Amino acid sequence: MIRRLPHVDHVGIEERAAWLGKRSIKTTAKAQGIRLAVSMVDLTTLEGQDTPGKVRQLSAKAVCPAPDMPEIPSVAAVCVYPALVPTVHAALEGSGVKTAAVSTGFPAGQTSLAVKLGETEETVAAGADEIDMVISREAFLAGDDARVMEEIVRVKEACGDAHLKVIIETAELGSYDHVRHASMLAMEAGADFIKTSTGKAASGATPGVTLVMLEAIRDYVERTGRPVGMKAAGGVSTSKAALHRLVLVKETLGDDWLTPDRFRIGASSLLNDLLMQYAKTTDGRYGRSEDFSKE
Repeated sequence: MIRRLPHVDHVGIEERAAWLGKRSIKTTAKAQGIRLAVSMVDLTTLEGQDTPGKVRQLSAKAVCPAPDMPEIPSVAAVCVYPALVPTVHAALEGSGVKTAAVSTGFPAGQTSLAVKLGETEETVAAGADEIDMVISREAFLAGDDARVMEEIVRVKEACGDAHLKVIIETAELGSYDHVRHASMLAMEAGADFIKTSTGKAASGATPGVTLVMLEAIRDYVERTGRPVGMKAAGGVSTSKAALHRLVLVKETLGDDWLTPDRFRIGASSLLNDLLMQYAKTTDGRYGRSEDFSKE
């Protein structure tokens, strides 16, 4: 069967994303937007040098990002490799911050389905509230949509009560047409969230990619009535970029998606920039990066 990809107006997407990026958000609205963005952050560390001590410190920061600014909310989740899930789960217990973990052979996804399912089941059993899985890009690029969807369906079953975020790795798909198609496959297969990137590729949640995925969600929800969230990950490292993504969400999906239950930002360095910019809105001076812990 020949795959018929939907056509996405590349020029139109780029122009609209750029136009929305020119929105000026200042003073009270900016402070409110920064607090909202903080509440949507999946504070992430996915490095070989991650240790229990490092992720405990990261978890403490996730719960209370800025002790001197009590109005700043906790982040949405802490995202780590499966081996560190028990440590994070224990550190976050009772805080309301979710424990998230990557799975299914992250970041390449080049493992068997049996391994992917086993890893997911073990990670959920260890305390993960959310699983971030990667699709098989080699299957997608070979046109094997059935395999892509089957793996998502099976991993969703393995998640049990945990929420499933499906990473399509937009940088490896080649076009907006493929980004939209992969987004639709993931949603049809049961994804609770669709996610742009692993953060390990050349690019991730660019404005254009974000807009294409948000429009795919809009069309899917209109057709099915089932709400699906989105996670923008990869390249959103400044307050300006984060606020721009929130504008894209509001203008495409409306206020119902301006909540951590429907929109997330996967990041490691973003939180400190949000805190520095927030300090500027309160006392007129930019905070220093050393005023906030690195982890």
